[in-house]
Amino acid sequence: MKRQKLCIVGAGSTYTLGMILSLIEEKEIFPLDSITFYDTDELRQETIAKATEILIHERYPELSSFTWTTNKEVAYKDVDFVFIQIRTGGLKMRVSDEKIPLKHHVVGQETCGPGGMAYGLRSIPDMIDIVNDIRKYSKDAWILNYTNPAAIVAEALKRQFPDDDRILNICDMPIAIMMSLAKTVNRSVWDIEAEYFGLNHFGWFTKITDIQGNDLTEAVKKVILYDGILPEDTLISTDDSWRQTFSQVRTMLEDYPDYIPNTYLQYYLYPNSIVKKLDVNYVRSEYVIDHREQEVFSLANQIIQQGNLTGLHVEADVHGQYMVKAAASLAYNLNKRYIVITKNNGIIPNISSEAMVEVTAELTSFGVKPYALKAIPTFYKGLMENQYAYEALVVDAYFEKNPRKLLQALVLNRTVIDTELAKKILLEMAEANEDYWGKWVLEGLQ
Repeated sequence: MKRQKLCIVGAGSTYTLGMILSLIEEKEIFPLDSITFYDTDELRQETIAKATEILIHERYPELSSFTWTTNKEVAYKDVDFVFIQIRTGGLKMRVSDEKIPLKHHVVGQETCGPGGMAYGLRSIPDMIDIVNDIRKYSKDAWILNYTNPAAIVAEALKRQFPDDDRILNICDMPIAIMMSLAKTVNRSVWDIEAEYFGLNHFGWFTKITDIQGNDLTEAVKKVILYDGILPEDTLISTDDSWRQTFSQVRTMLEDYPDYIPNTYLQYYLYPNSIVKKLDVNYVRSEYVIDHREQEVFSLANQIIQQGNLTGLHVEADVHGQYMVKAAASLAYNLNKRYIVITKNNGIIPNISSEAMVEVTAELTSFGVKPYALKAIPTFYKGLMENQYAYEALVVDAYFEKNPRKLLQALVLNRTVIDTELAKKILLEMAEANEDYWGKWVLEGLQ
């Protein structure tokens, strides 16, 4: 079995230590020759890298090479896989993404609504640059991207690199939800399989089976309707905000009993009630800064100070394991089933063939092989077409530098709708993001 050369882009992320632990836990199915970290934030990356060096020394001594760099050529030269997890603008801009809409009583969230639009416009140029740089030094590397907002990023990359079939956009939310669904029937998440359709952060589970093919869907639904579900992923299981989010699945299933919803649908189906639960004076990103950021970097510094893991609790997370298992299926032609983002091309026959849909697919060394679906019902088709039109217009606006299309996008988005409201939010977003977007939005709307 060939040992792979891996580069992790955005290695200063709070998710990186979990990813390394996942790579260690899954090293039998995805053996590595080398790991290289790349980030533009040298100091942030160095802290995570020095802690990782100790992790690898203790738990992955067979790894031939581990290094970190801010040099693109060093990072991307002759690699087999690249995992991308960047956040353009950092958490500081995420605070802006959430607070500006909330000031106007609109959902403030990092991937949904106006916040997702702002984040997407920041992410697109960096993602395009990263892919171009990777292809300069490793033309055949698999690029696994889980940078948010994945739907907008995937749409932009599809247009910029239409013939590159080794770019795979993937999200960990479906597997995090599947952990909770598995718990309802006393199974491991790796012992169930799902049929799923939608757009990223905008989809539905239509069927849950065990790996022997037994249909568990109705049993899962009954438990959700009777008891509800809570997050099981260790990253979010004790987080009150995520617990409230998962509790909303019960309400959504009561109102729309056809399919089990992705948790993010709450922002589109119940925007008014969600806004009432959010606090403009202390948004989610501020909580992340005060808690997760502090916890992860405190742990990293403890590891560095001790020089070992003695007495410290570290474990892999489902976010990392999902990515590693997907990479293994691509590397070794395992034909395993995962929920991924891919061009529709008739998978869902009554949705645009150009849409970047999120569906169940087999991952092979030759690429993604999605499972074809039947035509979806009118309600779900209408929701998807509206959301895809919003996503497509955001990407149109970026490439054309057309602010009117951004306005159209926000008016289509179910969290906004009203034109005057959309104008106010868009102008404030443009002012806050001027260093990233440039002046074209402000100049075009004022």
